[in-house]
Amino acid sequence: QVQLVESGGGLVQAGGSLRLSCTASGRTSGGYPMGWFRQAPGKEREFVAAINWSGGWTHVADTVKGRFAIARDNVKNTVYLQMNSLKPEDTAVYYCAVRRDDSAGYYTGIDEYAYWGQGTQVTVSE
Repeated sequence: QVQLVESGGGLVQAGGSLRLSCTASGRTSGGYPMGWFRQAPGKEREFVAAINWSGGWTHVADTVKGRFAIARDNVKNTVYLQMNSLKPEDTAVYYCAVRRDDSAGYYTGIDEYAYWGQGTQVTVSE
C-alpha cells in the first residue's frame, strides 16, 4: 500500500507562486509515474501535470502550460508542482497520484492512477 501526503497549499494573491509537494511512503515512488490533478467546487477532477518514472518526460495541461511545472526527486520519494502566475481560476483542491505499476511514459487519465493523496487546498484571490 502507498500513502501520499501533499503539502504546500495555501492562500495567495493572483500573480503569486506556490510549490506543492507530494511525498510517498509505504513504497518508494521512484520508478512509478506520478501526476497532479485538481478539483474546483462543483467541477470534476481534472488533469494538471504528469511525470514519468525518471522525471525525463513531463506533460502539463494546456490551461497551465507556461505557468506550472512538475518535477520529482526519487531519492526523497517526492514530486513537486511549481505554480507561477497563479490565477483565481486555479483555485481548487490539488491531488497527487501514483500508478500501481512501473510502466513507461506519463499518464493523464484519472483512471490510470491507483493511489491518491488527501489533497491540499490552493486559493488564489483577486
